Amino acid sequence: MSLTPDTKDWTWVLDVRCPECGFDVHDFESTPPSEVITSQAATWQSVLSDPNCTRRTHPDRWSGLEYGCHVRDVYRIFHKRVTSMIEEDAPIFANWDQDATALAEHYDTQDPATVGRELQQAAETLAATFTRVESSQWERTGTRSDGKHFTVRSLSLYLLHDPFHHLYDVTSTRLGT
Repeated sequence: MSLTPDTKDWTWVLDVRCPECGFDVHDFESTPPSEVITSQAATWQSVLSDPNCTRRTHPDRWSGLEYGCHVRDVYRIFHKRVTSMIEEDAPIFANWDQDATALAEHYDTQDPATVGRELQQAAETLAATFTRVESSQWERTGTRSDGKHFTVRSLSLYLLHDPFHHLYDVTSTRLGT
């Protein structure tokens, strides 16, 4: 079963609550991203340990395994982006096609236990990177390949939505419920 690629520009979640998953950036502005990422990774472990995580339960959504692979890769990509924002002046991020990656990397056939370990490692690496961000670095900038500008702070908040939203995709549980 193939899915229609997601072409939405999700940066609007930096301004308004996500009507689907309930994420509101304002709920996380004063929480260190490293704490949220660590918590998210623990929740994803329970998704990936479910024996049914390889099944797609909705025709328009990936399976828990596929979303777990995606979240792992999101953590890896954002680690590179945050690192480049800290080490370089105004980097431009290479385009990342999540749907092409899912097909090329065969998300649907990866081992859930391996993905769980890799997701945990990627989360720990990213959380550690955010822990090391100095107060003067939160406003450093970077630009996505489509021209969207971010600061380290706004990128961290934008990042936090993705794993929460995909937990909603697989569990139908909104934030705050």
